[in-house]
Amino acid sequence: MSILLRIDGIQVGYGDMTAVHEASLEVRQGETVALIGGNGAGKTTTLRAVSGLLPLRRGHIELDGRRLDGLGTADIVGLGVAHVPEGRQLFPTMTVRENLELGARSSEARRQRIETLHWVFELFPRLSERQGQLAGTLSGGEQQMCAIGRGLMAKPRLLMLDEPSLGLAPVMVKLIFDDLERINAEGLTILLVEQNVLRSLQLCHRGYVLENGRITLEGSRESLLQSPHIKQAYLGL
Repeated sequence: MSILLRIDGIQVGYGDMTAVHEASLEVRQGETVALIGGNGAGKTTTLRAVSGLLPLRRGHIELDGRRLDGLGTADIVGLGVAHVPEGRQLFPTMTVRENLELGARSSEARRQRIETLHWVFELFPRLSERQGQLAGTLSGGEQQMCAIGRGLMAKPRLLMLDEPSLGLAPVMVKLIFDDLERINAEGLTILLVEQNVLRSLQLCHRGYVLENGRITLEGSRESLLQSPHIKQAYLGL
């Protein structure tokens, strides 16, 4: 498989603080790749750097061989990167459908808006049932579905998700991860940041461990699940 996303030696921070130290990773076309680590490890910062929300201090980021660093967020979205942020960040006083349609920003996404909306409603039937309902009145799980659906409306080549299971009941976590597995099976590449390490490793093809802003371990799903460090530090085994 060809490399869709390449992060090469990036350094990113906030003010005087460096949150990510020369991290490198690759996501191949059609993969689900997990980025795991504890709170403050730099996972969210890494996604924000890919999206253009944070400037790089060092290194570079490529999407299918094209440099993303230095581009604006809108341009990065137009090239095919969708970012579903932690906390969903929906517009609570807008309807479900209005929130979804906001995701179709590029000219190509707008042209395919109706077709994509039907696909989103097929993936998430609850959103179809509640498309006229205000997003702020949805349950946490339904809001997460809406946030993912909004990302899909952009017709991305790469879908990045930041803590999609945060604050959700176990039954809803299973539904969300089943949905992500289906989305990936239909050909969409996923980069997943998730503190539910077992779930994320079970879903992914490969994974990276980010600790104190540095990649400390990488490998296939099977190798990471068998790693003594992963078992002790993240799985409590």
